[in-house]
Amino acid sequence: MAITSANQLELLQTAEAVAREKMIDPDLVIQAMEESLARAAKSRYGSEMDIRVAIDRKTGRATFTRVRTVVEDDAVENYQAQLTVAQAKQYLKDPVIGDTIVDEVPPVDLGRIAAQSAKQVILQKVREAERDRQFEEFKDRKGTIINGVVKREEYGNIIVDIGRGEAILRRTEKIGRESYRPNDRIRAYIKDVRREARGPQVFLSRTDPQFMAELFKMEVPEIYDGIIEIKAVARDPGSRAKIGVISYDNSIDPVGACVGMRGSRVQAVVNELQGEKIDIIPWNQDQATFLVNALQPAEVSKVVIDEEGGKIEVVVPDGQLSLAIGRRGQNVRLASQLTGLDIDIMTEQEESERRQAEFAERTKLFMDSLDLDEFFAQLLVSEGFTSLEEVAYVDIDELLSIEGVDEGTAEELQARARDFIEAQNKAALENARALGVEDSLVEFEGLTPQMVEALAKDGIKTLEDFATCADWELAGGWTTVNGERVKDEGLLEKFDVSLEEAQTLVMTARIQLGWVDPAELESADAEEETEEEAEA
Repeated sequence: MAITSANQLELLQTAEAVAREKMIDPDLVIQAMEESLARAAKSRYGSEMDIRVAIDRKTGRATFTRVRTVVEDDAVENYQAQLTVAQAKQYLKDPVIGDTIVDEVPPVDLGRIAAQSAKQVILQKVREAERDRQFEEFKDRKGTIINGVVKREEYGNIIVDIGRGEAILRRTEKIGRESYRPNDRIRAYIKDVRREARGPQVFLSRTDPQFMAELFKMEVPEIYDGIIEIKAVARDPGSRAKIGVISYDNSIDPVGACVGMRGSRVQAVVNELQGEKIDIIPWNQDQATFLVNALQPAEVSKVVIDEEGGKIEVVVPDGQLSLAIGRRGQNVRLASQLTGLDIDIMTEQEESERRQAEFAERTKLFMDSLDLDEFFAQLLVSEGFTSLEEVAYVDIDELLSIEGVDEGTAEELQARARDFIEAQNKAALENARALGVEDSLVEFEGLTPQMVEALAKDGIKTLEDFATCADWELAGGWTTVNGERVKDEGLLEKFDVSLEEAQTLVMTARIQLGWVDPAELESADAEEETEEEAEA
């Protein structure tokens, strides 16, 4: 096929037809045609030539040109695409380095192979443009609900036609008992949109907690308008879910608005989620109150929160334990997800037994270390003393406030406590030195002999070793593994060292060693405070 004999307007008509079918810019198709024709021309004239093709956007005429660049005499590497200043004087009056000489060359006759190659280039460019368009269209729709039609199933994954492209609903993102056939209509949540080697991929989900939140937003106008806000969602897909809601209008009940007249609103969501039971819970800023609501229908007697550890203890009546835990732990698991806290549930009897055990343990501690009889030791425990340090260093007036304790008795108690602590410190220090601890760590301010001994047992024997520790390694923390919160035991956790205290100790060690410049640290802190103020 010769370009000169072709209907020149046919190129433009073809470009417009392809662009209309693929919903992309016609100019992208024409650019692909120009590149494919240039590649075909190079195969005819020689691959070393810089052949370019320009298609007139109005007439469709294709112009073939050869481009050569003026370079220095010793820089010529490709004689077909470069020429020296002396050679360029044949074409230009005063050529300089960097000038280009453009000559029009005759159009080429496209043979069968060249035409097929040109077609492949055009198809590739069109596919790339189509992928870019699809990514641009769906990247901003992440976090929304989309309707589609099932096209096919591949290894348990559902391929969904979403209009201008395809999306994938992985089998792990399907509600357990769901099954789909081709041409079934499906509604799902756009969980992610990513560029991949084979093009942009739109990933759908029907198990994501936000899918349920978006469904409620569609069914409840007050949520869409911002009068009611969904603060937290927890799901066991296909079985049960809990959703925490709050109303910013005192005249509107958030739970009632989400339930709707005779349950019409919540029932629409339940039907979409294959009968998933939904507990709608009033959200409360107070964690304890919110947790009590989240554990419904079980009754709660008492809540104890450990904010630092992200843990919470819930005490329920003896007959409410199974109801609070739920079938296979479902109720407490969802409540934990909703509040973001690790929940321990115990009965009133279990709590009573635990308190008695703690009382007996502290009583024995005071009996053994202070050489007290059982009655006096129990008296200290009942007055709130939990450790030897409290007895040794508390203001003496607090001891005198205990009935039957005079000044002489109080002084003797403190003396015994201090003597015992000093003996413990001495023994711990000897053990630490026996393990090879250096003076740099022993003399570091903020670490007690018992702490140094605990560090030495774990192989931390120098200030340099200590400075390389992470704060959570010292204070402990929590890690989420497969959706479950797992406790990380800290080396100094038993000494009640908080995460903030651990951070301060490690940073002080690094400053002393010269690893960190205090001025830079202050500057970084100031910048962080400025950013936080700006965000606020």
